Amino acid sequence: MTLDEIFVLIGGILLIALVAWYFWFSSSEGAHAQSGTGGLQEALIKVKGGYSPNIVVVEAGKPVKLNFLREETAACSEQVVFPDFGKQATLTPHKTIPVEFTPEQPGEYEFQCAMGMLRGKLIVE
Repeated sequence: MTLDEIFVLIGGILLIALVAWYFWFSSSEGAHAQSGTGGLQEALIKVKGGYSPNIVVVEAGKPVKLNFLREETAACSEQVVFPDFGKQATLTPHKTIPVEFTPEQPGEYEFQCAMGMLRGKLIVE
């Protein structure tokens, strides 16, 4: 092997490792919902290539209001779906859209875009 081929091989291996780390090993971002008046738990989730934060922690039996701010116009982020709660919302670009419900049972519940490419998790304690 020539020196050029060795550099290309090492570069390819490093690139593969970087992609694998990004998709499988990078840390998840999470936040606790803020409690407001009447026990309402509220959080702002920004939508731009993903959900930020992508993990929201709330308390069971108290109403939740998740405010989604869509900061992009990509087709995938047009809707957010909460299959376990039977909720979904159409997200208008550059506007905050609330999704309200009351989780009764503790557990981990997924939310996602309509295509399933953007994913987040609601942790109910």
